Amino acid sequence: MIAYRAILDVPRELVQYVARLLRAERRAVGTRPGTRALTCFYQALLVLVWFRKGEDKTILGAGSGVSRATAYRYVAEAVRVLATQTPTLHDALRRVAADGWSHVILDGKLFDTDRLAETTTSVKGETIDAWYSGKHRDFGANIQAVIRPDGLPIWTSDAMPGHLHDLTCAHHLDVTGALYWAASQLHLPTLAGSGYEGAGQGIHTPYKQPADSRRPHKPRVQDPGASPNSTRCVT
Repeated sequence: MIAYRAILDVPRELVQYVARLLRAERRAVGTRPGTRALTCFYQALLVLVWFRKGEDKTILGAGSGVSRATAYRYVAEAVRVLATQTPTLHDALRRVAADGWSHVILDGKLFDTDRLAETTTSVKGETIDAWYSGKHRDFGANIQAVIRPDGLPIWTSDAMPGHLHDLTCAHHLDVTGALYWAASQLHLPTLAGSGYEGAGQGIHTPYKQPADSRRPHKPRVQDPGASPNSTRCVT
């Protein structure tokens, strides 16, 4: 096995922040000093390499001088620690409103997964793979995200089975309820894609082109989450 040097394109402050969280976790569980293969800093570095590059954990562990099993354990521990720092959706929306943003964007994405054996029953009563997306023709997990107009995600959901549509996931996770609240109480509306049509008050989706091809009379609103050449007409 050959070792080589590489540069990780994340700020050192981020590594130190994750290391502080890991240090607090070790104190909380009573880890004795000197019993871990890596210090908190180098565990944080290992984890951020995995987040940034998706490196195979066997190779990742070898590069840090730990076994494959230890690399898996260190990554799982850090993911759990970072997850506890996640704000609730209501807190994230309050922060966005306090920062003066005019709206948020709701979007869903399918993240690739290995093939899973879990099955479910479709609306037609057929047995289907729960994590298979017919739209994407691939196995994956549906993640819902609420995003600031400048493209920064402020909140992401738990993973949902890939066969579910975006609107179904948003309803199941009560994302729509939180966005209704933000629109009415914080004056913070939401822009969303056509997959969320019928989501309800405060969540604006594109108008469909009328059957007679006439242009809708509603004003067009530029979607900050879209490409510069595309526009979106909202309800």
